[in-house]
Amino acid sequence: MASTDSTTVAKDGSDLAGLEAGLDALETRQTLRTPFRQTFVQKILPPLLAVALVLAVWQALVSFKIVDDPAKLPAPSAVWDVVRTAWLQGELLGYIWTSVSRGLLGFCLALVIGTPLGLIVARVKFIRAAIGPILSGLQSLPSVAWVPPAVIWLGLNNSMMYAVILLGAVPSIANGLVSGVDQVPPLFLRAGRTLGATGLKGTWHIVLPAALPGYVAGLKQGWAFSWRSLMAAEIIASFPDLGVGLGQLLENGRNASDMAMVFEAILLILVVGIAIDLLIFSPLERWVLRSRGLLVKS
Repeated sequence: MASTDSTTVAKDGSDLAGLEAGLDALETRQTLRTPFRQTFVQKILPPLLAVALVLAVWQALVSFKIVDDPAKLPAPSAVWDVVRTAWLQGELLGYIWTSVSRGLLGFCLALVIGTPLGLIVARVKFIRAAIGPILSGLQSLPSVAWVPPAVIWLGLNNSMMYAVILLGAVPSIANGLVSGVDQVPPLFLRAGRTLGATGLKGTWHIVLPAALPGYVAGLKQGWAFSWRSLMAAEIIASFPDLGVGLGQLLENGRNASDMAMVFEAILLILVVGIAIDLLIFSPLERWVLRSRGLLVKS
C-alpha cells in the first residue's frame, strides 16, 4: 500500500514538473536567429516578385504597342535613364533629402504637439466632448486643402510646408493615442491607483505603456499624412528659394510634359515612403507587439 502511494506521489510530481517545464518553454522567448534562406523566401522574395511582375506588365504595354505613345507611358528603361542621369549629375540625393528632411522634421513637431493633445483629449471629458469631433473632422479633411490658406498666411517658405504637415499629421497622432487610451483595461488603472500611480505618474507608468499599440498605429498613420501633406505642398507651392523636392520634381515633369520625369518622381516618392515605414515604423510596431506577447515567431 505504501509502495502504491509513493508511486502515485512520484507520478504526480513528474506530471507537475512536466507541466511547469511546458509553461516555462511557452514563456521563454525564442533567441534562435531565423535562417537567411527562410527570411529571403518569406519576406524578401515576395515583394521582389511583385515588382518584377509590375515591370513586366509595364514593359509589355510598351513593347506590344498597347500604349504606343511615349508621351503617355514611357518605357521602364527611359525612366531608369532619367534616374541614372539625375544620380550622375549629383541631383538625385538632393531631391530626396530636401523632402525627407522636411517630412521628418515636420513629423517630429507633430509628434510633440499631437501626443500631449491626445492625452488631454483622452483623459479630460469636457475637452474630449469639445475637441474630439473636430480632430476626427480634421483627420478626414484632405491635406491639400490646407495649402492655399497656409500660403496666404505664411507665404512661400518652409514655415508654410511645416504648417501643412502639422495640420495633416497632428489629428492622426492625437486620435491614435485617444484610441489606445480607450483600449486600456480598467483593471490596469485601478491597480495603478492602488499602488499609488496617480496623476502624471499613472499616465507615464500605466496609461502610456498600455496604450502603445494604438499609439504606434496613430504614428504610422501620422507619418503617412505628413508625407502626403508635404507632397501636396511641394506640388502646389513652388518657389526657387524652397529648393527642389520630390513634389516639385513631379510638378516640373508635368510642366515640361516629360512623363519619364513624372514617373521618376512618383517612384522616388513611393520608395521613400516604403523605406521610412520599413526602417522605422515596422520595427517599432513589431517590438511593441512582441513585448506584449502578441507577435510569435513561427
